[in-house]
Amino acid sequence: MNAFAPLVCLRRAMFAAALVAALAIGSPTVNVEAQELGSDKGFDREQFHGFVPGSIVLSGTVYVGNADTVTPGEVLPHGCLNTGPVTTPNPATVNVPLLPADQMPTTTTTAVTVSCGYASDNGQAPNLHDNHNVWNNAGTDGSFGVSSPIVLWNLSTDGDLLGALPVPSTEIVTSFSSKSELALNRSADGRSLTFMGYRGGPGCPALTLDPATNILTQGTNVGPISPTAPNLIDVSASSTPGLCDPTNPAVASYAGAPNPTAYYRSVAEVEADGRISYTDGDAYSGDNSRAAIKADNWLYYSVGNDNSGGLSKKQMSETQLGFNLSHSTGAELFVPGAAPLVPPSNNMISYFVFSGDKPGKDTNFRGMTIFNNTLYVAKGSGGNGINTVYQLGTPGVLPTPGNAPAGGTVNEPYTILPGFPNTAASTNSPGGDYPFGIWFANATTLYVCDEGDLIYTTNQVINGQINVADAGTLATAGLQKWVVTTPAGGSPTWVREYVIQNGLNLGVPYSVPKYPASIEPATGGCRNIVGVVNHDGTATIYAITSTISNNGDNGADPNKLVKVTDRISATQLATHGDLDRFVTIRSARAGDAFRGVALAPEGDR
Repeated sequence: MNAFAPLVCLRRAMFAAALVAALAIGSPTVNVEAQELGSDKGFDREQFHGFVPGSIVLSGTVYVGNADTVTPGEVLPHGCLNTGPVTTPNPATVNVPLLPADQMPTTTTTAVTVSCGYASDNGQAPNLHDNHNVWNNAGTDGSFGVSSPIVLWNLSTDGDLLGALPVPSTEIVTSFSSKSELALNRSADGRSLTFMGYRGGPGCPALTLDPATNILTQGTNVGPISPTAPNLIDVSASSTPGLCDPTNPAVASYAGAPNPTAYYRSVAEVEADGRISYTDGDAYSGDNSRAAIKADNWLYYSVGNDNSGGLSKKQMSETQLGFNLSHSTGAELFVPGAAPLVPPSNNMISYFVFSGDKPGKDTNFRGMTIFNNTLYVAKGSGGNGINTVYQLGTPGVLPTPGNAPAGGTVNEPYTILPGFPNTAASTNSPGGDYPFGIWFANATTLYVCDEGDLIYTTNQVINGQINVADAGTLATAGLQKWVVTTPAGGSPTWVREYVIQNGLNLGVPYSVPKYPASIEPATGGCRNIVGVVNHDGTATIYAITSTISNNGDNGADPNKLVKVTDRISATQLATHGDLDRFVTIRSARAGDAFRGVALAPEGDR
C-alpha cells in the first residue's frame, strides 16, 4: 500500500504476512520471525487463527531502526526552524492571536518561542559492539521518539507463546520509547481488544521563518497525507491534523518533508479472529494517546495527554490555540467509525484546572478502567495536578453526549476516590504517588499499579545486592491493594491495605542478553494490569513492569510481564506459600518493550 494514500476513514484490513514499511524514505522491512517474542519459531498472518479463549494477550513493540535512522548533528525534530548553530540555536518566535477579550488596541498577539534540538547520536539501538545508543538523543531533543511496529502476542496464563499477531505498520504505529502508550483493553462484551496509536493524516500548513526577524509564520494550505511507517521521528509529539500547533517544534516526521506532517491519535479495535478496524481522532495533539476501552454502549473511551508547545500557563488561557489544546486531552469519547471531531468541538470528558496549574495538564491521565458502568482514570505523571485515581461522570452512568450536563461532556463531574491522594504533594519527585494501571476485583477491592518515581540511585547496597531504587520507590511502588472501609459514624473510604512487591526485586539490576551492562535495567514498579477473579476467592493479576536505568530513556528498557495471586479478602500480606509473590512469565529481549496486557477476546459464545 502506498504510504501516502488517504488514511482518514474507518477501514478494516487483514494483517499482512509481515510488518512491512512501504515508504520511499528508507524504512526497512521488518522480519516477523526475527522479532518474534523469544520463541523458537516466528509467526505471521497465515499462522494466526484467532486468539485462544482463556488466554492473555500482551501488546508490545520492536525497535527496527539502524544507524541511518538518525544522523548525528542534524536538527531535530525534522522541519524545526531556528537560526544560528545547530547545537546552540536562536529560538524562533511565533505570534499567536489572543482571544478577543484579551486583546488591546495595540496588542492582538502574544509571542511564543520555539526551540529546536539536535541529534547527539545515530539510530543504533544499545548493543555490545560499540557505544552508540539511539536513546541518547532524548537528551538533546525533548520530543524524541522513533515510530515502531506493534505486535500482539497471545500467551497462556503461564506465559507460553500461543501465537503472535503483527499489526500492519502501514496502517498504525506506536512510538519507541513512549512507555505510557499501547495499553490493551478487552471490550465490555469480551469480543474485541482496543489500543491506540498513530496514523498519518493530512499535513499541517507550511511554516516560514524570516531569518532577519527570526519570526515564524504559519500558512493556510493543507499538506499531503503524512506517511505511516516505522522509523519516523518524533511522531508521538506531532500535531494532529485538526489541531496544528505552530509553537510545536515537532514539525515533520522525516527529513525533506514537503509540509509539516500530522498524525491522528487513533483507536484500533481487534476482533477475536484478528480482523482490525481503525477510528481516527484529533485529540492529544503534540503528545500521546495511551489507552482506549470499548464500553457496552459501543463507544470508545480513551485517555492521553497533549502538549502545549511553547505556550506558557498564561498564554494557554488567553489564546484560542491554548483553549483548543487544553480541551482536547485527558479522557475523550470516540464514536467507532466516525470522522475525527476537530477540537475544541470534540468529546473531552471532565475539564478541570486546579489553582495555579497549567490548563490541560491536570488531566494527564494514563490508566483507565470501566467498572459497574462507571469510568475511572489514573493520573501518575507530570508536575501539575494531583496524582491519584479519579471517577469521571456520575456513578453507574457512562458519559455520553446524550446524557451530558449542559455544555457537553466537558462539564461532567470528577471525583477523587475518597481516601486516595488529594494534594499537590502527590506529584513530588521523589516522594510522590505514581498510579498507572487500575483493576477492580469487586466493588470494594481495587488494585493499583504504582510505577515508582524511576529515579536512579547510585552507590547503594541493600541485603548484599546493588539496588538503584530510592526510598520512595522501595516504600510504595508495586501492586497496591485498596479496600473500602466504613468507620463508625463515617463515610466509606478507600484504604491502602498493603503493597505487593515480593518477587519484583525492585531496584535490583538484571541482565539482558545482547544488552550493555552499563545500562542494565532494574524493575521500578508496574504499569498496565489486568486481573481475573478465581473460584477460590483469590485474584490473579498480570502486570507490565516499569524500569529504572542509566539509559537515555528508560522507556526503551527491556521490561517484563509478571503475575501474582492475592486473596481478595486478605488484609495483610501473605508470609508463606505462593500468594503475594510475583512470578516473571515473560521477559522482553533487547530492542523489545512490553506495554499492555489483557484477557484474550472471544468470538461467538
